Amino acid sequence: MASHQERASFELLLEISRELASSLDLGTVLARVLFLSTRNVGAERGSLIALDETGEPIEAAIVIEDAIHRPTVAEMREVLEYGLAGWVAAHRQPALIGDTSKDERWVQRADDRAETNRRKSAICVPLLAQDQLVGVLTLVHAKPGFFTPDHLRLLQTIADLASLAIRNAQLFHSVQAAQQRYRDLFDDSIDPILITTLEGTIIEANRQASTVSGHALPHLVGQSLDVFHPADWEVVRNYLTQGESFQPVTYQGTARRRDGREFPVEVYVRRVVLQGETYLQWTLRDISERKALDALREDLAAMIYHDLRSPLANIISSLDILNSLLPLENMPALKPVFQIAMRSTDRLQRLISSLLDINRLEAGQPITNRKPVHPLALVQEAREAVQPMVEGKQQTLIVELPQSLPVVWVDGEMIRRVLINLLENAIKYTPTNGTLHVGGSAQGEFVELWVQDNGPGIDPAYHELIFEKFSRVQGERFPRGLGLGLAFCRLAVQAHGGKIWVESETGKGSRFIFTLPVYRETQST
Repeated sequence: MASHQERASFELLLEISRELASSLDLGTVLARVLFLSTRNVGAERGSLIALDETGEPIEAAIVIEDAIHRPTVAEMREVLEYGLAGWVAAHRQPALIGDTSKDERWVQRADDRAETNRRKSAICVPLLAQDQLVGVLTLVHAKPGFFTPDHLRLLQTIADLASLAIRNAQLFHSVQAAQQRYRDLFDDSIDPILITTLEGTIIEANRQASTVSGHALPHLVGQSLDVFHPADWEVVRNYLTQGESFQPVTYQGTARRRDGREFPVEVYVRRVVLQGETYLQWTLRDISERKALDALREDLAAMIYHDLRSPLANIISSLDILNSLLPLENMPALKPVFQIAMRSTDRLQRLISSLLDINRLEAGQPITNRKPVHPLALVQEAREAVQPMVEGKQQTLIVELPQSLPVVWVDGEMIRRVLINLLENAIKYTPTNGTLHVGGSAQGEFVELWVQDNGPGIDPAYHELIFEKFSRVQGERFPRGLGLGLAFCRLAVQAHGGKIWVESETGKGSRFIFTLPVYRETQST
């Protein structure tokens, strides 16, 4: 008899193993495991509830007299909240009840037949996968004392097999859900997205890529990326050599429609791994409107700059004539007003010159009027230009520049304006009665100059953005403006072969640093 029972148990486990291996559908897995278990053990009914990582029921099956039923989520929660299954789930321990009428963990069902005196035999085991509770399996027999420790061991073995199958089914469904979410995001994106091999062969594209390019999706797949976007492979190859980074790299280029029309795009490229293989994901963002707006803004700015120069020259000439004709030394009420007018015109002239220089430097025109200049002379001239602003805010400007600094090879007027811009920014952001510092040091083939304030500081996220044209840090603490001063500074310094950057943290002030090349006697003036 024992041999026959062992053989039957072995055959049951083998059949359950085959069933579990045949499907990754969670509902199918639960139903088959429960049906085979109840039929082979001879149980009156049974239930198998699958749980997610939080212990919430997600799927279940109930067998009553060989018929499969699907309970609602509310019904599953009620089973887990009261009764034997809830106790097993909470304690993660199996339970064998010979007489349910004598065990407080058992909750009588409304349809328990009175003629059996509601006395039953029950067995319940937890399903654990890598110490995670993934379900609870319960079998019930109408005869008290029917289940034995052998049944418990058999059911625990079934539970061990089923727990792995349920966990695999859960993972499979999670992957499917993630893939569906990715597919939805992929197809619903307002930007064209393409997946290519590392060599640039398109293996997948979203609907927007088809719409924008004019190519049907089946035509795009298998084609070279160049059919839609001539990629900057130098940028991409450099990105691919930077280890296993999955952060995107970006650059600006063009996209080409099927009819041959091209439009500017901002390209985001990142490495993705699909089914163990590495591919490239390309997101192309149409920046036609941005380019048109930039062109319009620059055309308007250039027109304003040039139109301002002529009347400004007349104002400066008129002020010079007034200065020579009027005895200002004997007119104390008029002299401060005249000085304000002179300083304002000087500042406006510097602004216009800087704006014109931005256009010239962006066009790639070289600096032609370099001369050997001592950094201290540049700093002193800039200090004199901003001294009235310093005094107006009752600030202190400290110069920490060694006399031993080497001479630099620069356009003196342009670098003087760089220093003035940095000093004016520092004065704006430094509170009244605050302190500013200007310093420098020799760094090999370069001289490093810096301007330090004790203002509100700049968030690291803005350290690069502030050097872009028309870009400004947002916030009530920051004065309004065009956002061109630092853009000019960067272009001017870079045109001299130097670098400019900022070191700052929010609430700790800012230090703007730039480098200038040291003058060598072999250089021509």
